[in-house]
Amino acid sequence: MTGKNLVGPEADALDLGAVFRALADEHRRAVMTQLAADRSDGERGCNSFDLPISKQTQTHHFRVLREAGLIDEIDYGNRKGVRLRRTDIEKRFPGLLALLGAEPPSDTAPR
Repeated sequence: MTGKNLVGPEADALDLGAVFRALADEHRRAVMTQLAADRSDGERGCNSFDLPISKQTQTHHFRVLREAGLIDEIDYGNRKGVRLRRTDIEKRFPGLLALLGAEPPSDTAPR
């Protein structure tokens, strides 16, 4: 099934302030840490992340990550998938994903 790709800003337009605001939330940071650890950069379902928050709040968090340019969302109508924009992030902010990967697991787990 083909989905509609919901994209954020172009790679050259990624804003450091927007990225930091997106990563300031522990749940969004946990999502990004999991995505950064998966070097295959495959698409994941939004429900595949173990987030102790409501579906509406998850939707909000994924939208913030997309609007910051950190992920692409694929809308299939009854579900959404997400994919890390690794190449764009590394091009614009080299080392950012490595920093996320170095964060201790206890700090990325939702409290």
